[in-house]
Amino acid sequence: MTNLNMYFRVGTLSAMALVLAACSGSSYPDLDKYMADVKARPAGHIQPIPAFTAYKSFAYSAAGLRNPFQPPVEVKEITRLQRLVKVKPDFNRPKEFLEQFNIDALTMVGTVQMEGTLWALVQDSENSVHRIKMGNYLGKNHGHVVELTENYVSVIEIVSNGPDEWVERPHKLPLKTVETKVK
Repeated sequence: MTNLNMYFRVGTLSAMALVLAACSGSSYPDLDKYMADVKARPAGHIQPIPAFTAYKSFAYSAAGLRNPFQPPVEVKEITRLQRLVKVKPDFNRPKEFLEQFNIDALTMVGTVQMEGTLWALVQDSENSVHRIKMGNYLGKNHGHVVELTENYVSVIEIVSNGPDEWVERPHKLPLKTVETKVK
């Protein structure tokens, strides 16, 4: 048995030597030539990291300006209102529901007449519709309804103009019309 074992070992070693001899020879001369050419090239130059430019913060200062998507209000009307009365909001009155929304988030969607009173239907940003009438308040800037027609609601807002100074600012909520396509 030892002879058989010895023949088996010699045969296995011979086979391994043949396999290694077969693998050592290159059967891809074009690939070897390409690799040699690439290794012979000079090393590339890596660009340095660009200098970091400091971020300049932007201070938004147009918050107190007129909304560019609303029709302009005549300056004469605002100055006339300022000269007539020194205004100040009533902080002691109970807040109404629509005063939690910005006035730009409110849309007039219709009117309804009930018992001789004209009510405007106003939609808030959560798509709920509310009834308002003359004298109601809406918007975050103490907006007071001063005129109500079938086509618009006029609101006078009281906005801060500095410490303990207040200004009245007129605002209109036009009736939102929906275009229907006739086929």
